[in-house]
Amino acid sequence: MPEHRESTSSPSSTARSRVFDARHRGLTAGILLSVGMVAFESLGVATVLPVIARDLDGLGAYGWGLSALMLANIVGTVTAGHMADRRGVARPLALGMLVFLAGCAIAGAAGSWSLFLVGRVVQGIGVGAVMAASYTAIGRAYPESLRAQMFALLSSAWTIPSLVGPLLAGIAADLVGWRWVFVAMVPLIIAAMALTLPRLRRMADAGPAHTQTPTAGGARWWRGPLASSLLLTLGTALLLQALLFGDLALMAVGAILGLGVALVAFRRVTPEGTLSARAGLGAGVIVRLLLSGAYFGSEAFLPLAFQELRGQTPAAAGLALSAGALTWVAGSLLQARWDRRHHGRRSRAVAGGAAVLLLGTVAIAVTALVDVVPAWCAIGGWAIGGLGMGIAFNASTTDTMEQAPDGQQGQVSSALQLAQTLATAVIAGVGGAIVASATGAAESLPAAIATVFAVTAALAALALALSGRLRPAAG
Repeated sequence: MPEHRESTSSPSSTARSRVFDARHRGLTAGILLSVGMVAFESLGVATVLPVIARDLDGLGAYGWGLSALMLANIVGTVTAGHMADRRGVARPLALGMLVFLAGCAIAGAAGSWSLFLVGRVVQGIGVGAVMAASYTAIGRAYPESLRAQMFALLSSAWTIPSLVGPLLAGIAADLVGWRWVFVAMVPLIIAAMALTLPRLRRMADAGPAHTQTPTAGGARWWRGPLASSLLLTLGTALLLQALLFGDLALMAVGAILGLGVALVAFRRVTPEGTLSARAGLGAGVIVRLLLSGAYFGSEAFLPLAFQELRGQTPAAAGLALSAGALTWVAGSLLQARWDRRHHGRRSRAVAGGAAVLLLGTVAIAVTALVDVVPAWCAIGGWAIGGLGMGIAFNASTTDTMEQAPDGQQGQVSSALQLAQTLATAVIAGVGGAIVASATGAAESLPAAIATVFAVTAALAALALALSGRLRPAAG
């Protein structure tokens, strides 16, 4: 029996429905809370991570405090997406939240840096599952006319955490200790489960497996989603670690081997034609990857650039990041309104948004590298970048999810999340290696920062170039 999708409502009922009407409000609140708790944890831990590293003697492996979660995210994303297609959305979302809760408990109780990293890995698996299941739930539980609005609200779920998460985490670390940052996640997880799971369990979405899924048709377990996601994680980790090797030959061997393993695994866990950016789903995943690399890569190095090159305080750099987060939400909401009036023109919105993101990236790069430009211009520059990202991200996500075949929304959702996570991890790792090469030579740091921003600007330009491929040619 094919799964039930709520987009089968009549046109009149669909037109009257809203994301916060009686039919949807519980699930809407639960999804927003699920994403919000992930945002609070992510931004809160990033704020207090230096304190944790000093307390647990982990400064020598500080980068893995972030990378461990990000790479484990890949496993949770892929596994949950495929599970959602086979058994419905409720199960992977519930498991993801429980795993996330376990990871918070391990990290919060850790007495050593190695055990803390174990907790971060467990958290990452849970985060990936929660995010993939949330996107899948939107594709299944909401009519087509409301999906763009829900994706815009999903972006807005990061707004409050972006503004108050770091502040609250810093206060908690100062007053009661960093471990309470993890304890604070418990009531949020319980509330999110209570709001989302009853509604999702009532959905008749546990249809049979489709023959188009990667694990169908008697495929070997080592080619399945779990094994492939593990290979992708290991290959990416090897690639990033190889970039830090001092020996050039060893670096080349490790990078080539890691890249080869990662590409093979990436091909298995994404829609057919992704590596070639084939028009349709493949191009949608690649555009998501390019946009994420451009935005999150620039965002990761903006504070470093302004503190080291322009002598600004962390708070000043934080204002630019907050401005970008707020305008991202504004761009998403603008695109959702445009989508209701001009359905079918999303490729134009993606192209326009990518162009604005490119402009914002160039603006912050120039502000960081040219002393005569006032440093406060970075706030306006990244506000421009966030606006473009909100428009392009929302339009490309809505268009790609809309093309997902029945029973495969989970796979497409996981592929989009996977592309975002992978791009962020790779650009952060490559950029970190570029900056590390300039360590100890102050005159080399501006060139390193300029190289990083040149890479992220090129990614935004590529997203602009590929925006016309989001839909296959008619006929």
